[in-house]
Amino acid sequence: MNDRTKRFKRLFDVSLPLVFSMAATTVMEFTDRVFLANYALEAIAAALPAGIAAFLVLTLFTGITGYLNVFVAQYTGAGDHRQVGRCLWQGIYFSLFAAAALAGVSLGAAKIFQWGGHPPEVQALERAYFRILCLGGGVNVLGTCLASFFTGRGQTRPVLLINCIGMAVNIPLDYALINGVWIFPELGIRGAGLATVCAWAVIALLFAGLIFERGNERRCGVLSQRAFDAELFARIIRKGVPAALQFTLDVLAFTFFVFMVGRLGKTELAVSNIALSIQSIAFMPAFGFSMGLSTLVGQALGRDDPAAARRFTRQTIYVLLTYTMLLGAVFFLFPNKLLALFGTGDVDSATRLQLVDQGVVVLRIMALFIAFDALYFTFVGALKGAGDTRFIMTSIGLATLFVMVLPLTAVINLTDWGLYACWINLTLYVLTLFAVSFWRYRQGRWRDIRVI
Repeated sequence: MNDRTKRFKRLFDVSLPLVFSMAATTVMEFTDRVFLANYALEAIAAALPAGIAAFLVLTLFTGITGYLNVFVAQYTGAGDHRQVGRCLWQGIYFSLFAAAALAGVSLGAAKIFQWGGHPPEVQALERAYFRILCLGGGVNVLGTCLASFFTGRGQTRPVLLINCIGMAVNIPLDYALINGVWIFPELGIRGAGLATVCAWAVIALLFAGLIFERGNERRCGVLSQRAFDAELFARIIRKGVPAALQFTLDVLAFTFFVFMVGRLGKTELAVSNIALSIQSIAFMPAFGFSMGLSTLVGQALGRDDPAAARRFTRQTIYVLLTYTMLLGAVFFLFPNKLLALFGTGDVDSATRLQLVDQGVVVLRIMALFIAFDALYFTFVGALKGAGDTRFIMTSIGLATLFVMVLPLTAVINLTDWGLYACWINLTLYVLTLFAVSFWRYRQGRWRDIRVI
């Protein structure tokens, strides 16, 4: 086996389990939306705005605990394994703070969705779904922290296994709690939220069971290194906050997009929700490879081998371009078959026809940008693996303001261009993210940055 083949094998060994883990998460979200779409139009209209708003808040915290992956990777590459246990415990302490903060955020649900301006019946469902996800969000933050113990060391198969178990818990529980089957009450969108939180709890418990055992204590000090370390905690926050804000700003742009499209009408909102749910088939694998690349770049830089970091980045580009171009062809050629998965409950024939007609155009617009979105995640993954987080945060913030928020506000409030103009605006935003991240990567400054 030559060196090139070995590097591809290493890339797939680390990244592919993360891809399938993200796929398990995607399947959970996708089936959630399918069940809700077949339950009621109001439920699917409310699911994505509330879900993405909760996800937006969660990323402020999971972005920090998830960035422990880079600390663990660089300490592993440097051979300083005892620091891994110390990093893990700082993440656990941060998770406790996150749980309290998220509970406080849940109290503001009414004001958040009043600002969205969606129909009253949709707002009521949005508030309920958002509150449940925020109240249970601390468990999700803890699970992300514990997963970093494995991902940072390149041991990603346990992450895949545990996320698949979480999916196996979520899907039947989701169906039962939404529709009121077996011994469960019919809770609609509230049931979807409860099923998600239960799956998060199972995932966190399984990670804890695998981590806190004697072998990991001997090697990494997962029990003995539990003291609070103010210097390390501050360093994690200092590097993790920009990384978290980068992802949060990205999610904020999509959240803003969904809320603004909702002002066009219930049908336009449902079309966009369905399209973005389908787009997650491309997003989550790209995110999984980005996480894997951050690990490999972090380990390479931890052992002072930037050339290996560049090679892993190129290989990730080849893989994701192949995948997203094939997927884009499916979106462009077979949009009707994808839309048919979303039955949209008991809507009348005229509304159903409008959903399909608009959905076909939107999916074809989306097919044009998913490859650039994947490349953006690739370059950001490499930059994060080095610790180059402040520039990413600043550039994404500027792009969100000047390429998404201001133009989309003008399109919605000052023109009658409608849904398609909004999606073209989203395409330009993704292209901007790709261009900025590619330019920063090509500068090469990331090769000299370390977090340890």
